Amino acid sequence: MNLNVLHPAEQLTRMIKRVYDQRLTTTSGGNLSIKDENGDMWITPASVDKGTLTKEDMVCIKSDGTITGRHRPSSEYPFHQKIYEARKDLKAVLHAHPSGLVAFSIVRKIPETRICPQVYWECGKVGMARYAMTGSQELGDCIAEVFSQGYDVVMLENHGVVVGAENMQDAFGRFETMEAASRIQIHAAALGKLSVLDEETIQECTEALKAEREGFESGEYSSREKAARKEICDFAARAYRQQLITSVQGSFSERIDDGRFVVTPYHKDRLYLEPEDIAAVENGKSESGKRPGRAADIHRAIYEAHPEINSIIICQPQNVMAFAVTGEALDSKTIPESYIMMRDIPRLKSPVMLEKPETIADMFDESTPIVMADHDCLIVTGESMLKTFDRLEVAEYSAMSIVMSKNQGEIIPIDERGLEEIRQVFHLK
Repeated sequence: MNLNVLHPAEQLTRMIKRVYDQRLTTTSGGNLSIKDENGDMWITPASVDKGTLTKEDMVCIKSDGTITGRHRPSSEYPFHQKIYEARKDLKAVLHAHPSGLVAFSIVRKIPETRICPQVYWECGKVGMARYAMTGSQELGDCIAEVFSQGYDVVMLENHGVVVGAENMQDAFGRFETMEAASRIQIHAAALGKLSVLDEETIQECTEALKAEREGFESGEYSSREKAARKEICDFAARAYRQQLITSVQGSFSERIDDGRFVVTPYHKDRLYLEPEDIAAVENGKSESGKRPGRAADIHRAIYEAHPEINSIIICQPQNVMAFAVTGEALDSKTIPESYIMMRDIPRLKSPVMLEKPETIADMFDESTPIVMADHDCLIVTGESMLKTFDRLEVAEYSAMSIVMSKNQGEIIPIDERGLEEIRQVFHLK
């Protein structure tokens, strides 16, 4: 779905519901706005339940200052106006109080965006606006002044975050990515010391993505491929609802036959994917008119090297990523299910963009279904999408349990005798 073709009031309705449903704001907190082609600002209303808003509830503030609608506009509309005045390139503003970013806001620290290339690409450097009374002109001046310096994400002292973008879809993706990054860093603090990428490494990753892929005309899809496309859409949406991925991150693929697989597209909202959005890759070429995700070559190399693998998910679940940004080991020997599903997890010491896809593929075998890349992602494989997704869920829940255990006492892993018994009972290699 292309949200940008909808009326601004409809866009705001859908996106505020999504912010609320993802537990990124409260019933009364947060406000969103869109500036349309006429210079009019559409904004969420004041004092109306965020869980029940409809498009009829949205308020329009005309370019001449006239206000139309059944409700008062958000009390914080002055800072939205100030941002649009300071940055003519921005057409959407999103403000909310998600718990992770508020945690940074109330200690007046800026979350790090260099924890992985994807976060830096999405959010860039982040600014901080000094505290001022909510709804005041002073607050608007403080926020607009930081936006005028070129920041697209601005933390507010003791208040939350404001994000701007060219459209509401991009603003939401930026906001969601920033909140995920903050939570990764909070989880990481329980494990060890956070490490970040230097700008040279991020630039190397950026350069690695510029290679063009030759196209091919796909023709009629087989029944097997039609089913795989629908399944990818369903599991991507499910992963999103389970907060295993964000709207702009997460790469899902399925093998169709030798040399051909289908994969999620680049930078399209994972909640709203349709089968026609999914891209086919055949013998290294991309289906004409489609742009596969950044990790398509890794999918290809794994399928070529491992005929037993039929499905791959590459993503950044928040608790797992706490291990990827601290260098701490994600121990699978905590409970039987974790060991059965994950086994031992080898590590790449750099982002996947800096490794040859064939090198990554060689790390997998029948006893190694998962690989972690520091400062980048988790790569999960399986004989089916269901098995791969199950394995991903187990990895994230296992990581969460370890993070939560840190203030409970020392972890006591299953001993070798117990592991051998698991191997025998479940016929693990």
